[in-house]
Amino acid sequence: MKTYLVTGGAGFIGSNFVLMQRQAGSARIVNLDLLTYAGNLLNLKSLEGDPEHIFVRGDIGDRKLVRDILEKYRPDAVINFAAESHVDRSIDGPEDFIQTNVVGTFHLLEEVRRYWSGLSDTQKGNFRFLHVSTDEVYGSLGPEDPAFCEETPYAPNSPYSASKAASDHLVRAYHHTYGIPTLITNCSNNYGPRQFPEKLIPLVILNAIEGKRLPIYGDGLNVRDWLYVEDHCEALQIVLERGKLGETYNIGGRCEKANLDLVKTICTLLDEMVPESPGCPHSTLITFVKDRPGHDRRYAIDCSKVERELGWRPRESLETGLRKTIQWYLDNPEWVESVKSGEYREWIARQYEEREERMV
Repeated sequence: MKTYLVTGGAGFIGSNFVLMQRQAGSARIVNLDLLTYAGNLLNLKSLEGDPEHIFVRGDIGDRKLVRDILEKYRPDAVINFAAESHVDRSIDGPEDFIQTNVVGTFHLLEEVRRYWSGLSDTQKGNFRFLHVSTDEVYGSLGPEDPAFCEETPYAPNSPYSASKAASDHLVRAYHHTYGIPTLITNCSNNYGPRQFPEKLIPLVILNAIEGKRLPIYGDGLNVRDWLYVEDHCEALQIVLERGKLGETYNIGGRCEKANLDLVKTICTLLDEMVPESPGCPHSTLITFVKDRPGHDRRYAIDCSKVERELGWRPRESLETGLRKTIQWYLDNPEWVESVKSGEYREWIARQYEEREERMV
């Protein structure tokens, strides 16, 4: 059995990847996560007692800790999910994003370089460093612009996307300079189980079933491509196994949707799935709030490269993925309560409730 070091494996995408790997029995997982606001050990509750899932609390920027993990567990691959990842938080406090996404990735790469240099030639050839990034590094698209492809120039517009762009460049440089066998993926907006509810889809689901207002930035016409998290995790495994070293692969859901239309779709599904909820019909809860600074208008991913070269395609449509997502939040009230800490409530108030609003 292979061993993977997964960084950020208690967060949203990372935990789904870890669970998928352990359910398939395909790899032993060493899971390194600092457990900041979005990391949640309840995401990994089903792995309690699993001897092939080793959890270590710590920072990718802690060089000694990373070195000790690499030497002790001798991983065949490192999959780097660890990142500060919310645009609004990056606007509110960019320093954490620079420290984790840029400096942290640098320290992780340095320790991986040290570890990889000591491997045998065969082990070096089999090793992989997979860096999970975002489509936001490419900037914003106009309504008629072609979707982002792997050759699209980087043009980040927020501290978050700039920090991720910097980390992508570091990973690329470590391949070309030192020969480390790296892979980079840039994904579109993920959604699904275990997503921290500062993000749009879980925020709308949880607010709606409690009869609270559904805040939408600006005019609601900002467009995103939506990717179900388990589809993304399947793509990552395929890239890890068959991706060409030094390459970047864009992973998307082929599902562009304006935020307002997305929220209305969720409301329609909730009307059907939770008709007894106090907010039904849920679309009456939609509220427009002041737009955030530098809000990118449109993202779209051209994922034809990963489809053509590696044979991956998303399984879920937006409706089937949203149904599964809504059902998961309905079925997991313990998880929902665990994230409603004082910090979370204060964050939501600061970002949405204090903004000037107008009703639909």
